[in-house]
Amino acid sequence: MSARSKLRMTILITVVLILLLLLAAEAAIRVRQTLKYGSASTLENYYTVDPKINLRVPIANLSIGRILINSLGFRGPEIAVPKPSGTVRLAFLGASTTWCAEVSGNDFAWPHLVTALLGRAFPSVRFDYVNGGVPGYTMESLLKSMQYRVAPLQPDVIVIYEISNDFSGELRELAAKRGLIQEAKMQESTWPSRYSLLWNLAEKNLRIIAAQHAAETKRGSLEIDPGTLGEGYRHGLTQLVLAAQQSAKLVAIATFSTQLRRNQTPEQQERASSSAMFYTPFATTRLLIEGYERYNQIAREDFIALSNLRFEWF
Repeated sequence: MSARSKLRMTILITVVLILLLLLAAEAAIRVRQTLKYGSASTLENYYTVDPKINLRVPIANLSIGRILINSLGFRGPEIAVPKPSGTVRLAFLGASTTWCAEVSGNDFAWPHLVTALLGRAFPSVRFDYVNGGVPGYTMESLLKSMQYRVAPLQPDVIVIYEISNDFSGELRELAAKRGLIQEAKMQESTWPSRYSLLWNLAEKNLRIIAAQHAAETKRGSLEIDPGTLGEGYRHGLTQLVLAAQQSAKLVAIATFSTQLRRNQTPEQQERASSSAMFYTPFATTRLLIEGYERYNQIAREDFIALSNLRFEWF
Protein backbone atom coordinates (compact mmCIF):
# COMPACT_ATOMS: atom_id res chain seq x y z
CA MET A 1 0.00 0.00 0.00
CA SER A 2 1.12 3.52 -0.75
CA ALA A 3 1.69 5.99 2.05
CA ARG A 4 -1.51 7.83 1.08
CA SER A 5 -3.55 4.61 1.20
CA LYS A 6 -2.10 3.75 4.61
CA LEU A 7 -3.06 7.20 5.88
CA ARG A 8 -6.62 6.81 4.59
CA MET A 9 -6.89 3.37 6.15
CA THR A 10 -5.60 4.69 9.49
CA ILE A 11 -8.11 7.54 9.43
CA LEU A 12 -10.95 5.17 8.55
CA ILE A 13 -10.04 2.72 11.31
CA THR A 14 -9.75 5.57 13.81
CA VAL A 15 -13.17 6.96 12.83
CA VAL A 16 -14.76 3.50 13.06
CA LEU A 17 -13.21 2.90 16.49
CA ILE A 18 -14.44 6.28 17.75
CA LEU A 19 -17.94 5.55 16.48
CA LEU A 20 -17.92 2.13 18.13
CA LEU A 21 -16.75 3.66 21.41
CA LEU A 22 -19.50 6.29 21.24
CA LEU A 23 -22.13 3.65 20.48
CA ALA A 24 -20.88 1.54 23.37
CA ALA A 25 -21.03 4.56 25.70
CA GLU A 26 -24.54 5.39 24.48
CA ALA A 27 -25.67 1.81 25.09
CA ALA A 28 -24.10 1.77 28.55
CA ILE A 29 -25.83 5.02 29.54
CA ARG A 30 -29.17 3.75 28.26
CA VAL A 31 -28.79 0.51 30.20
CA ARG A 32 -27.81 2.43 33.34
CA GLN A 33 -30.79 4.77 33.04
CA THR A 34 -33.16 1.88 32.39
CA LEU A 35 -31.88 0.03 35.46
CA LYS A 36 -32.10 3.16 37.59
CA TYR A 37 -35.35 4.71 36.31
CA GLY A 38 -37.03 1.90 34.39
CA SER A 39 -36.72 3.56 30.98
CA ALA A 40 -34.20 5.25 28.70
CA SER A 41 -36.80 7.76 27.51
CA THR A 42 -36.41 11.50 28.01
CA LEU A 43 -39.08 13.52 29.81
CA GLU A 44 -40.47 14.93 26.57
CA ASN A 45 -41.69 11.45 25.61
CA TYR A 46 -44.34 11.69 28.33
CA TYR A 47 -46.11 14.88 27.25
CA THR A 48 -48.32 16.42 24.62
CA VAL A 49 -50.01 19.81 24.22
CA ASP A 50 -53.74 19.92 24.90
CA PRO A 51 -55.01 22.17 22.07
CA LYS A 52 -58.21 23.06 23.96
CA ILE A 53 -56.38 24.79 26.79
CA ASN A 54 -52.96 25.27 25.14
CA LEU A 55 -51.16 23.52 27.97
CA ARG A 56 -48.51 20.81 28.04
CA VAL A 57 -49.99 17.76 29.77
CA PRO A 58 -49.01 14.11 30.34
CA ILE A 59 -50.14 11.65 27.66
CA ALA A 60 -53.14 9.68 28.93
CA ASN A 61 -52.83 5.90 29.33
CA LEU A 62 -49.07 6.02 28.82
CA SER A 63 -46.76 3.54 30.52
CA ILE A 64 -43.00 3.94 30.11
CA GLY A 65 -40.70 2.22 32.54
CA ARG A 66 -41.76 3.01 36.09
CA ILE A 67 -43.98 5.95 35.18
CA LEU A 68 -47.66 5.12 34.67
CA ILE A 69 -50.12 7.79 33.53
CA ASN A 70 -53.82 7.15 34.06
CA SER A 71 -56.66 7.63 31.59
CA LEU A 72 -57.19 11.24 32.70
CA GLY A 73 -53.58 12.20 32.06
CA PHE A 74 -52.20 12.27 35.61
CA ARG A 75 -49.33 10.23 37.01
CA GLY A 76 -50.87 7.79 39.44
CA PRO A 77 -53.78 5.37 39.85
CA GLU A 78 -57.12 5.73 38.09
CA ILE A 79 -59.41 8.43 39.47
CA ALA A 80 -63.11 7.67 39.76
CA VAL A 81 -65.39 10.19 38.02
CA PRO A 82 -67.66 11.29 39.53
CA LYS A 83 -66.00 11.17 42.94
CA PRO A 84 -67.47 8.35 45.05
CA SER A 85 -69.51 9.40 48.04
CA GLY A 86 -67.51 9.44 51.26
CA THR A 87 -64.14 9.75 49.51
CA VAL A 88 -61.71 12.50 50.54
CA ARG A 89 -59.84 13.52 47.41
CA LEU A 90 -56.48 15.28 47.58
CA ALA A 91 -54.96 17.17 44.65
CA PHE A 92 -51.26 18.06 44.53
CA LEU A 93 -50.29 20.96 42.27
CA GLY A 94 -46.65 21.39 41.35
CA ALA A 95 -43.91 20.88 38.81
CA SER A 96 -41.09 18.33 38.48
CA THR A 97 -40.69 17.99 42.25
CA THR A 98 -44.30 16.81 42.44
CA TRP A 99 -44.17 14.71 39.27
CA CYS A 100 -41.12 12.92 40.78
CA ALA A 101 -39.56 11.43 37.63
CA GLU A 102 -36.56 10.02 39.49
CA VAL A 103 -38.35 7.81 42.01
CA SER A 104 -38.57 4.07 41.46
CA GLY A 105 -42.31 3.97 40.78
CA ASN A 106 -45.63 5.79 41.11
CA ASP A 107 -46.01 4.49 44.67
CA PHE A 108 -42.86 6.38 45.71
CA ALA A 109 -43.91 9.80 44.43
CA TRP A 110 -44.59 12.00 47.45
CA PRO A 111 -48.30 12.65 46.65
CA HIS A 112 -48.86 8.88 46.88
CA LEU A 113 -46.85 8.62 50.10
CA VAL A 114 -48.80 11.47 51.73
CA THR A 115 -52.12 9.90 50.77
CA ALA A 116 -51.01 6.49 52.05
CA LEU A 117 -49.90 8.01 55.39
CA LEU A 118 -53.26 9.74 55.79
CA GLY A 119 -55.01 6.47 55.07
CA ARG A 120 -53.06 4.76 57.84
CA ALA A 121 -53.67 7.65 60.24
CA PHE A 122 -57.42 7.68 59.53
CA PRO A 123 -58.34 4.08 58.63
CA SER A 124 -62.07 4.82 58.64
CA VAL A 125 -61.69 7.41 55.85
CA ARG A 126 -61.29 6.55 52.17
CA PHE A 127 -58.69 8.75 50.44
CA ASP A 128 -57.64 9.09 46.82
CA TYR A 129 -55.47 11.65 45.07
CA VAL A 130 -54.60 13.53 41.90
CA ASN A 131 -50.93 14.10 41.13
CA GLY A 132 -51.19 17.37 39.21
CA GLY A 133 -47.42 17.84 38.97
CA VAL A 134 -45.90 18.41 35.54
CA PRO A 135 -42.23 19.38 34.98
CA GLY A 136 -41.84 22.98 33.90
CA TYR A 137 -45.11 24.24 35.38
CA THR A 138 -45.23 27.72 36.91
CA MET A 139 -47.99 29.52 38.81
CA GLU A 140 -49.53 30.52 35.49
CA SER A 141 -49.70 26.98 34.11
CA LEU A 142 -50.75 25.57 37.49
CA LEU A 143 -53.70 27.97 37.53
CA LYS A 144 -54.82 26.79 34.10
CA SER A 145 -54.29 23.14 35.05
CA MET A 146 -56.24 23.58 38.27
CA GLN A 147 -59.17 25.29 36.55
CA TYR A 148 -59.53 22.96 33.57
CA ARG A 149 -58.10 19.63 34.69
CA VAL A 150 -58.15 19.36 38.50
CA ALA A 151 -61.24 21.30 39.63
CA PRO A 152 -63.67 19.09 37.64
CA LEU A 153 -62.42 16.13 39.72
CA GLN A 154 -63.90 17.71 42.88
CA PRO A 155 -60.87 17.77 45.20
CA ASP A 156 -61.49 18.31 48.90
CA VAL A 157 -57.91 19.35 49.62
CA ILE A 158 -55.49 21.11 47.27
CA VAL A 159 -51.78 21.19 48.12
CA ILE A 160 -49.58 23.69 46.25
CA TYR A 161 -45.83 23.09 45.97
CA GLU A 162 -43.98 25.20 43.41
CA ILE A 163 -41.32 27.86 43.58
CA SER A 164 -38.34 26.71 41.54
CA ASN A 165 -39.64 27.42 38.01
CA ASP A 166 -41.08 30.82 38.91
CA PHE A 167 -37.85 31.75 40.68
CA SER A 168 -35.57 30.67 37.83
CA GLY A 169 -37.89 32.37 35.32
CA GLU A 170 -37.67 35.68 37.15
CA LEU A 171 -33.88 35.44 37.40
CA ARG A 172 -33.60 34.71 33.68
CA GLU A 173 -35.76 37.75 32.84
CA LEU A 174 -33.52 39.97 34.98
CA ALA A 175 -30.38 38.46 33.46
CA ALA A 176 -31.70 39.02 29.94
CA LYS A 177 -32.50 42.68 30.68
CA ARG A 178 -28.93 43.19 31.93
CA GLY A 179 -27.41 41.46 28.93
CA LEU A 180 -26.03 38.46 30.82
CA ILE A 181 -27.96 36.06 28.57
CA GLN A 182 -29.44 36.59 25.12
CA GLU A 183 -33.04 35.85 26.04
CA ALA A 184 -35.08 34.91 29.08
CA LYS A 185 -36.45 31.80 27.42
CA MET A 186 -34.44 28.72 28.28
CA GLN A 187 -32.02 27.73 25.54
CA GLU A 188 -33.29 24.60 23.86
CA SER A 189 -31.11 21.54 23.74
CA THR A 190 -29.38 20.88 20.45
CA TRP A 191 -30.97 18.33 18.11
CA PRO A 192 -28.46 15.53 18.86
CA SER A 193 -29.43 15.62 22.54
CA ARG A 194 -33.01 14.75 21.61
CA TYR A 195 -31.86 11.38 20.30
CA SER A 196 -28.65 10.65 22.22
CA LEU A 197 -28.57 10.35 26.00
CA LEU A 198 -24.77 10.55 25.88
CA TRP A 199 -24.88 13.87 24.05
CA ASN A 200 -27.70 15.11 26.30
CA LEU A 201 -25.75 14.42 29.49
CA ALA A 202 -22.51 15.82 28.09
CA GLU A 203 -24.24 19.01 26.96
CA LYS A 204 -25.94 19.56 30.32
CA ASN A 205 -22.79 18.89 32.33
CA LEU A 206 -20.71 21.22 30.17
CA ARG A 207 -23.26 23.99 30.73
CA ILE A 208 -23.19 23.40 34.48
CA ILE A 209 -19.38 23.38 34.63
CA ALA A 210 -19.20 26.62 32.64
CA ALA A 211 -21.83 28.20 34.91
CA GLN A 212 -20.05 27.18 38.08
CA HIS A 213 -16.74 28.52 36.77
CA ALA A 214 -18.36 31.83 35.84
CA ALA A 215 -19.98 32.07 39.27
CA GLU A 216 -16.69 31.34 41.05
CA THR A 217 -14.87 34.05 39.12
CA LYS A 218 -17.85 36.47 39.39
CA ARG A 219 -17.87 36.81 35.61
CA GLY A 220 -21.33 37.36 34.25
CA SER A 221 -22.99 36.84 37.62
CA LEU A 222 -26.28 38.51 38.47
CA GLU A 223 -26.04 40.96 41.36
CA ILE A 224 -29.43 41.80 42.86
CA ASP A 225 -31.09 42.41 46.20
CA PRO A 226 -33.11 39.22 46.90
CA GLY A 227 -35.62 41.36 48.81
CA THR A 228 -36.81 42.79 45.51
CA LEU A 229 -37.68 39.38 44.07
CA GLY A 230 -40.93 37.48 43.93
CA GLU A 231 -43.71 40.00 43.39
CA GLY A 232 -44.85 38.24 40.23
CA TYR A 233 -44.82 34.97 42.14
CA ARG A 234 -46.87 36.58 44.92
CA HIS A 235 -49.52 37.66 42.42
CA GLY A 236 -49.59 34.25 40.72
CA LEU A 237 -49.80 32.39 44.01
CA THR A 238 -52.65 34.61 45.21
CA GLN A 239 -54.62 33.99 42.02
CA LEU A 240 -54.04 30.24 42.31
CA VAL A 241 -55.14 30.12 45.94
CA LEU A 242 -58.26 32.16 45.24
CA ALA A 243 -59.20 29.86 42.37
CA ALA A 244 -58.37 26.71 44.35
CA GLN A 245 -60.52 27.92 47.24
CA GLN A 246 -63.52 27.83 44.91
CA SER A 247 -63.02 24.10 44.39
CA ALA A 248 -61.63 22.68 47.64
CA LYS A 249 -62.56 22.89 51.29
CA LEU A 250 -58.92 23.29 52.27
CA VAL A 251 -56.00 24.82 50.40
CA ALA A 252 -52.49 24.11 51.69
CA ILE A 253 -49.09 25.34 50.58
CA ALA A 254 -45.81 23.61 51.28
CA THR A 255 -42.76 25.86 51.43
CA PHE A 256 -40.05 24.75 49.04
CA SER A 257 -37.21 22.48 50.16
CA THR A 258 -33.82 22.46 48.45
CA GLN A 259 -30.56 20.58 48.89
CA LEU A 260 -28.72 23.90 48.98
CA ARG A 261 -28.11 25.11 52.56
CA ARG A 262 -26.33 28.02 54.22
CA ASN A 263 -24.33 25.77 56.55
CA GLN A 264 -22.80 23.65 53.77
CA THR A 265 -19.20 23.83 52.65
CA PRO A 266 -18.52 25.55 49.31
CA GLU A 267 -18.00 22.13 47.72
CA GLN A 268 -21.33 20.87 49.06
CA GLN A 269 -23.07 24.02 47.86
CA GLU A 270 -21.57 23.59 44.41
CA ARG A 271 -22.91 20.05 44.14
CA ALA A 272 -26.30 20.99 45.57
CA SER A 273 -26.74 23.88 43.12
CA SER A 274 -25.76 22.01 39.95
CA SER A 275 -29.35 21.61 38.74
CA ALA A 276 -30.22 25.26 39.40
CA MET A 277 -27.02 26.34 37.65
CA PHE A 278 -28.19 24.62 34.48
CA TYR A 279 -31.24 26.92 34.33
CA THR A 280 -29.63 30.02 35.86
CA PRO A 281 -25.92 29.89 34.92
CA PHE A 282 -25.42 33.50 36.00
CA ALA A 283 -26.56 32.90 39.60
CA THR A 284 -24.27 32.55 42.59
CA THR A 285 -24.98 30.08 45.37
CA ARG A 286 -25.62 33.05 47.67
CA LEU A 287 -28.30 34.42 45.33
CA LEU A 288 -29.91 30.99 45.04
CA ILE A 289 -30.04 30.47 48.81
CA GLU A 290 -31.37 33.95 49.54
CA GLY A 291 -33.75 33.82 46.59
CA TYR A 292 -35.39 30.58 47.72
CA GLU A 293 -35.66 32.02 51.23
CA ARG A 294 -37.34 35.12 49.81
CA TYR A 295 -39.87 33.09 47.83
CA ASN A 296 -40.69 30.94 50.87
CA GLN A 297 -41.15 34.11 52.88
CA ILE A 298 -43.62 35.38 50.26
CA ALA A 299 -45.53 32.10 50.42
CA ARG A 300 -46.00 32.57 54.17
CA GLU A 301 -46.81 36.27 53.93
CA ASP A 302 -49.32 35.73 51.16
CA PHE A 303 -51.36 33.24 53.13
CA ILE A 304 -51.26 35.30 56.29
CA ALA A 305 -52.52 38.30 54.29
CA LEU A 306 -55.39 36.21 52.90
CA SER A 307 -56.89 35.87 56.36
CA ASN A 308 -60.45 35.72 55.02
CA LEU A 309 -59.67 32.38 53.36
CA ARG A 310 -59.45 28.92 54.84
CA PHE A 311 -55.83 27.88 54.43
CA GLU A 312 -52.93 25.91 55.80
CA TRP A 313 -49.17 26.20 55.25
CA PHE A 314 -46.36 24.03 56.49
